[in-house]
Amino acid sequence: MIASARYRWPKASSQAVLLAAALAAGCAQQRYVTVHDQPRNVLASPLKLLARSGPKPTERTQQLLRRYDLLALQEKKPEVALARLEQQIKDDPDPDKICSYAELSYLQANRLEERGKPEEALDFYGAAVAHAYWFLLDPNLDRFRNPYDPQFRRACDLYNESLASAMRLVIATKGLHPGKTQTIKTGKQQFEVQVALRGPWRPEDIEKLEFVSRVEIEGGLSNHYHTYGLGVPLIAVRGRREAQSPVERYYPPGLCFPVTAFLRVENQTPQQAAGDVHRCTLELYDPLFSSDIAVCNRLVPLETDLTTPLAYFLDQPSFKESDIANLGLFKPNEAQGIKGLYMVEPFDPNRIPVVFVHGLWSSPTTWMEMFNDLRAFPEIRGRYQFWFFLYPSGQPFWLSAARMRETLAEVRLELDPQGLNPNLDQLVLVGHSMGGLVSKLQTLESGDDFWRILSDRPIEELKASPEDRARLAKSFYFHPNPSVKRVVTIGTPHRGSEFANSFSREVGRRLIALPEMMLELGNKLTLSNPGYFRNKELLTMTTSIDSLAPDCPIFPVILSAPRANWTTYHNIVGVVPKETFVGRVSEEGDGVVGLASAHMEYVASELIVEADHLTVHRHPLSILEVRRILLEHLNVAR
Repeated sequence: MIASARYRWPKASSQAVLLAAALAAGCAQQRYVTVHDQPRNVLASPLKLLARSGPKPTERTQQLLRRYDLLALQEKKPEVALARLEQQIKDDPDPDKICSYAELSYLQANRLEERGKPEEALDFYGAAVAHAYWFLLDPNLDRFRNPYDPQFRRACDLYNESLASAMRLVIATKGLHPGKTQTIKTGKQQFEVQVALRGPWRPEDIEKLEFVSRVEIEGGLSNHYHTYGLGVPLIAVRGRREAQSPVERYYPPGLCFPVTAFLRVENQTPQQAAGDVHRCTLELYDPLFSSDIAVCNRLVPLETDLTTPLAYFLDQPSFKESDIANLGLFKPNEAQGIKGLYMVEPFDPNRIPVVFVHGLWSSPTTWMEMFNDLRAFPEIRGRYQFWFFLYPSGQPFWLSAARMRETLAEVRLELDPQGLNPNLDQLVLVGHSMGGLVSKLQTLESGDDFWRILSDRPIEELKASPEDRARLAKSFYFHPNPSVKRVVTIGTPHRGSEFANSFSREVGRRLIALPEMMLELGNKLTLSNPGYFRNKELLTMTTSIDSLAPDCPIFPVILSAPRANWTTYHNIVGVVPKETFVGRVSEEGDGVVGLASAHMEYVASELIVEADHLTVHRHPLSILEVRRILLEHLNVAR
């Protein structure tokens, strides 16, 4: 047990028990994905790839083979049947023949791969890709093509699965190297493949590629955003590199991002087609920036997956090591080195930043449900980029607010040293729980009111070194950030929380090891200035739990402090139904923050959601409300 045998704990109130249970649940380790050896294959069922009687062509392809008396030949000598069907296509390029040829080529490639003949299999996977591409995109077939025909979707699947299978074989033997042209030899041909990265990332950003089809989402993200079209959804794993640009330091370790691979089949003259070397371009698109592409004078939607790469990233060991929910609460001093701002997308000067700020015993992972949902809306991801502020949640929230002020100023100076980017002057902060207080403190004018919580005497009379005086002043003297135009608080204790009672505060003081530098400074200043401070506890003993107590003297000052007239506030409040266990044993509210404390004055909007404290920021209605606010912000920011 943590408690000493000599210390008698006070009887735990129902609120304290709920707090402990809620926080324990909030910091539980989450498993996000499982990686399988065998990829999912949408052709497995229609082509009976796994059936005892298969693989076998679809009934529609069998009908075409019967029409040309090729069915029996295809069963006995599939390569000969393919050669004869190819001659039929040359005589009459009928769409049905082209689509069937792609299907039969895929089946033959699958057989050859199973027999351990990868180079020969590549020939037929390439033929399947080329013929599916022909069927889907050749302008000469427009009048025959019917997008309502199931054959059209099957051709899309043939293109995607054939390309994926070919890429797997190439990666296994030679690897794929973005930004380079690779020579790939198959059983009968040679290809010069230019691997081109389309989007904001650079070729050197990709350390390895993983196929989405091998990854199964286990939990942590309720919604899976997958769109249908052409291409192979991939996960690009970013390697950690030495800082070569100002933004490099803001990318977390293990960062992964979505990519869709599309093979563009180039038009060739008959002489080129008959040659030994064929040229094509494998394009790797970031679907956050390109959801459709121009091919053959038309827009083609890409097959994309935004959620699986995110889940894969959250499961990376290197990222989990930096997820400091526990460390940030219990040992905030040790967490100082991994605090700050994090970006999980490339910085884009043309998009407005939305900064998510987590709460007590938490980290940026708490926002992944909302992040996953919000960027699934094209109108949101097209205009916004999402950042995450990470801080040690064991320290008083006004210290975290001071650090956030410094961080936002540093980011602005590094990314826009001239201060000319209008999008960086349209910041939106979204804070959950204590993170809402950290966010709100970015928009207030301190005057002398915050300092007077500590002392009635001017700070200039404080006996301290200039460095120590400056460290203390930055937490109690500040101005509103002119770039923060909107703040959304969710489940925030604007007047403190009754959960920060004597029991939980005593537990917090015993378990949370405050930064030694902070305690050392507080003790040194109080000893050097007897009678100067009216509230020594704020300097020497306060933990984040202490700071959230309703009797903490900072709350009345926050509520009455002048607010920036350029900032608009929105509030989301969680309420647990009274018939639930939490609702019966706690005051009206979300189980941690009472309704009266969660209410905020002077807001443009306030929404009440039926949710508890741990889930209010993940609730669908809360996410939709943030989406509404962001869309409203666009109308003002134009």
